[in-house]
Amino acid sequence: MPGEMRMEARKRAQVEKDKTQKVEKDKAQKLDLSGMSLNSLPNPTTQLLCITKLDLSNNNLESIPESLTARLLNLEVLDVHSNQLKMLPNSIGCLMKLKVLNVSSNLIVSLPNTIENCRALEELNATFNKLTRLPDTIGYELTNLRTLSVNSNKLAFLPSSTSHLTSLRSLDARLNCLSSLPDGLENLIRLQSLDLSQNFHHLCSLPFSLGLLVSLTDLDVGYNNLTALPNSLGCLTKLRTLHVEGNPLVSPPMDVVTQGVDAMREYLSARMNETGKKDGHASTKTSFIGKLVKCTTFTGRRISNGGLNGERDEGLLLPDHRLLKGFATPKHVGTFSPRRLFSSRRSRSLKL
Repeated sequence: MPGEMRMEARKRAQVEKDKTQKVEKDKAQKLDLSGMSLNSLPNPTTQLLCITKLDLSNNNLESIPESLTARLLNLEVLDVHSNQLKMLPNSIGCLMKLKVLNVSSNLIVSLPNTIENCRALEELNATFNKLTRLPDTIGYELTNLRTLSVNSNKLAFLPSSTSHLTSLRSLDARLNCLSSLPDGLENLIRLQSLDLSQNFHHLCSLPFSLGLLVSLTDLDVGYNNLTALPNSLGCLTKLRTLHVEGNPLVSPPMDVVTQGVDAMREYLSARMNETGKKDGHASTKTSFIGKLVKCTTFTGRRISNGGLNGERDEGLLLPDHRLLKGFATPKHVGTFSPRRLFSSRRSRSLKL
């Protein structure tokens, strides 16, 4: 019995030791210096390589030392919201494992181009700053980005590379000065939530490609200067909420708007079909939608017609959209646009 009691005591001691080591390890991995009214950063007492989460929010920091971020090589979460930062250090590009970056509520005018090296980034929150533009190449490298929040800035446009953010689920660009949207938005096949509201008199029209966002469930374009919604929105079969209040809309008319999202979708779909019939030879945009619907890109039903280049389809049930021979994959991103996929030069070879 005494031997068993000693063994049991040793086990309990080992369990307590493991718990203590785990607590110390967690402390080493997470450094919280938030809400301390810091004007500058103290010399770190922990090994910077051990830190995976750094919280510097709610201080008075005007800058972050280049040497600090250059040594945080295992950092996954960086929170610097609610400071007085006017810029981010260029060495932020060293944070190859960074997944979450929150720089909201600062005075930042532009993001460093080196941010494109943070290829593991999944969430970027840059709301409530003074951003006038985003890095031109942001979409080419940040292919894992799922959430992009840039509301309450001074953005006049989004970079053309935005269409390459093929993992994006949520894009919040409200309360800016957007006057147009980039081409190729149809490539954002995973986008579920899009908020373009409160760009006020700057935003007067929406691109046809919004109707090709096959995963979109929530769209807010309220409080802009829109007189018409693109008819292609009638193809958004997954759309649950559509906010259009605060616009001088003519199409759809207000009596349709007040009936809700289903009525608006039905109205726009009917207009698109009428336009195709009226033209005889459908316009490029209408023809593009027609061909996609024919391929069950939006319905997900069985395809009975031949595939590309006369190849016969195997009759498999499709999901929410069909990848046309890989055209919508990141490797071929950009080739899935109406102008390239169904241009007159290719019309003879693409018989759908």
